[in-house]
Amino acid sequence: MLSKTATYILGALVLIGTLFGYISPALALAIGMICGIFRIADQNLIQKSTNFQKILLQLSVVGLGFGIHMQEAIEVGSNSFFITLVTIVCTFIIAFAIGKVLKSERITTILVASGTAICGGSAIAAVSPSLKANSSQTSISLAIVFLLNAIALFIFPYIGKYFDLTQLQFGTWSAIAIHDTSSVVGAAEAFGNEALNVATTTKLVRTLWIIPLVLIISFGSNSKEKFAFPWFIFGFIGAMLINSYLPSAEIFSPHIVWGARKALIFTLFLIGLQINISQLKKLGFNILIVGIFTWIVLGVVSLLYVLNYI
Repeated sequence: MLSKTATYILGALVLIGTLFGYISPALALAIGMICGIFRIADQNLIQKSTNFQKILLQLSVVGLGFGIHMQEAIEVGSNSFFITLVTIVCTFIIAFAIGKVLKSERITTILVASGTAICGGSAIAAVSPSLKANSSQTSISLAIVFLLNAIALFIFPYIGKYFDLTQLQFGTWSAIAIHDTSSVVGAAEAFGNEALNVATTTKLVRTLWIIPLVLIISFGSNSKEKFAFPWFIFGFIGAMLINSYLPSAEIFSPHIVWGARKALIFTLFLIGLQINISQLKKLGFNILIVGIFTWIVLGVVSLLYVLNYI
């Protein structure tokens, strides 16, 4: 295992490589995963970096808002409303059906379905208190989401090119079929600038479905627990408003977007560090099958949708 100093040096090298364009989103995640799984980096430092990683991701997403105009966001959001609602409902139906057949644990199944349907780790964190999920149930669900996120980040750009998807099609598809915002933006960034804008907007609009989901779960379980709403969404909207209606925004917006994209790539490195052997060992076969099969069905259905209707 590297010392704390050596870990800092590794992080600095990844950051420098990112700033100069030598490290792609997929490569950043791969480096982080290798360091995390094989315990190469200092483990105490990895644990301490968790909060920084979340803050950096949120700031990155807000920064990307400076590259999007409000009219574009409204159009994208309205166009994706129907498919978003349909895929969320279908995801839960499929997850529950498979979970019942495989007799997977109920709370973990709901957590995995929530993460798959809406926005990965953010959705899991939001609904966990209402379900009164324990740390094991939450960590298993997060591990499944992180694992599938990593796979998606690597393979989605290749699938998009294979099917000759347009920027609009790929942005919409990745926002629907990839769990976490970080991996959605990472995959879209690798595909193109327009895909990045579409994916970011569509994903954050999709994230708003956390609110009715938590209310439904809380009502069903009679829970009064608070939930973790991703408030940075309002920062993203504020950035779009500034970019759309402040005349001088064209001077600084491109620089903020550039910084946000680089920060996001480095965030993927930090996210990769969080994936370790102990997480992977906790993955029960039944719940893993629920997560994988539900995700595949969601990916295929949403791909067919963008191919035929966008």
